Amino acid sequence: METSPNTINATDPRLIAFQRLLDVMDDLREKCPWDRKQTLDSLRHLTIEETYELADAIISNDMEGLKGELGDLFLHLVFYSKIASEQGAFDVTDVLNAICEKLIYRHPHIYGDVVAESEDEVKSNWEKLKLKEGKTSVLQGVPVSLPALVKAIRIQDKVKGVGFDWDDIADVKAKVSEELAELDEAIASKNQSAIEDEFGDVLFSLVNYARFLHVNPEDALERTNRKFRERFMLMETFITESGNDISNMQLTEMDVYWEQAKKTLRKES
Repeated sequence: METSPNTINATDPRLIAFQRLLDVMDDLREKCPWDRKQTLDSLRHLTIEETYELADAIISNDMEGLKGELGDLFLHLVFYSKIASEQGAFDVTDVLNAICEKLIYRHPHIYGDVVAESEDEVKSNWEKLKLKEGKTSVLQGVPVSLPALVKAIRIQDKVKGVGFDWDDIADVKAKVSEELAELDEAIASKNQSAIEDEFGDVLFSLVNYARFLHVNPEDALERTNRKFRERFMLMETFITESGNDISNMQLTEMDVYWEQAKKTLRKES
């Protein structure tokens, strides 16, 4: 049974579990030497690591692992809130109320009288509301420290929200071809700076193309990374079992074992 944003059910097991986590955090912060020592800065790299572990569980479709990694992230979020409360900045109540208010405000099609019947309309309304909040650019919400590929995805998603996007996938594909041609020209010029610029344009246009194909390029590349890693390591195993040394082999010789690894893995899948 769904409830309104202002309804509180003290017997809700979700609330009880969250309260338990808060109580455990209080205990750890008071009694554990390691937990007492942590700061916002010291937790930062650990949170990044936990986020990547969460991403690994998602791409592996490891639901048990996903449950564990979500728990780790919940702990980190509570930890940051606990430290901030000790500094008199804010507490977990402020954090939760703030995100609830933001979500309610940015979903007027749910909590107001705005009509939004498609995903694109929701995203467009979201970006417009953010600009009303004082942001001067729709790109302000894209973290500077994001990895370049993920940043490209987010940039394109953000500008799409205000209508700055291609109309037809054929135009997007043509743009990829155009950027590849410009890369060839840069390569012919032997200007390394121009080559890097044009190569970046090719990657950016491919991210755009992936979006129109409903493919997440980060996920697609990671799947390819994993596939290559699995094949290469199996190839190494076959080479070792044959009594050969990979460092002394020619590419054509290695390719025989590469094909063997591909066939083996196809049979197993």
